[in-house]
Amino acid sequence: MPDMKLFAGNATPELAQRIANRLYTSLGDAAVGRFSDGEVSVQINENVRGGDIFIIQSTCAPTNDNLMELVVMVDALRRASAGRITAVIPYFGYARQDRRVRSARVPITAKVVADFLSSVGVDRVLTVDLHAEQIQGFFDVPVDNVFGSPILLEDMLQQNLVNPIVVSPDIGGVVRARAIAKLLNDTDMAIIDKRRPRANVSQVMHIIGDVAGRDCVLVDDMIDTGGTLCKAAEALKERGAKRVFAYATHPIFSGNAVDNIKNSVIDEVIVCDTIPLSPEIKALKNVRTLTLSGMLAEAIRRISNEESISAMFEH
Repeated sequence: MPDMKLFAGNATPELAQRIANRLYTSLGDAAVGRFSDGEVSVQINENVRGGDIFIIQSTCAPTNDNLMELVVMVDALRRASAGRITAVIPYFGYARQDRRVRSARVPITAKVVADFLSSVGVDRVLTVDLHAEQIQGFFDVPVDNVFGSPILLEDMLQQNLVNPIVVSPDIGGVVRARAIAKLLNDTDMAIIDKRRPRANVSQVMHIIGDVAGRDCVLVDDMIDTGGTLCKAAEALKERGAKRVFAYATHPIFSGNAVDNIKNSVIDEVIVCDTIPLSPEIKALKNVRTLTLSGMLAEAIRRISNEESISAMFEH
């Protein structure tokens, strides 16, 4: 069996190190930096010939820089005769542009990135909670999309929730919320239906389900600016919710996220470490991080040993 080696770019160094620790190994020796003009510079400083290589790199902000680091690392390893290269992308950027809406003149950048990675020699991709699962079909190589929900669920079960109800922040998240509700002792579910009566009129949030006197668990795949999430929490509290917890896999936290969450009525925001948190977010007392390092380490081990990934999520 080829030697398994882990390499990491500059996007998620802490997560990469945690994964390496879980696998009782060290990160490979690679110099990933910049030339004076800002171009990505990569040099692999150890023998990788015939190796089973895993590159850990989220394509989070700065998205283009991190994507180019990943692509250039793949090319460097391919030219160094690596046996197999798996791109471990905990957060897959550009995933929100996965289709043309009403034939608008827009790109499908999720497909562009998939083609980009395939063209430089990626043999396999490992991701976490893709924004749209159909993106797996954009790749010409195998894609394993694992789920952060078991880690989030484990935390929910330790929260001492009072008469909990799982809430989907929009219609699109119903499948995710239903799955969590079933695993959370088959609890009830509510849905927030966001509507804008007409242009330039603020959004109205209709809550489908009874949340009065209950602990609400908002679940989503990502938190971006947090604006919609905070408004959802406000609407839930107005309808009599006791406490509101927000769970999401990917902590993007862009734009006014810090102020939005700081001034919100959300009791606690729980996210995973697919994206590093800024010092400002870390300073917020109601934000907590869970690590996916154990799950990703197990997925990497299974891929390397040609074992089933889906078996990790069979209940």
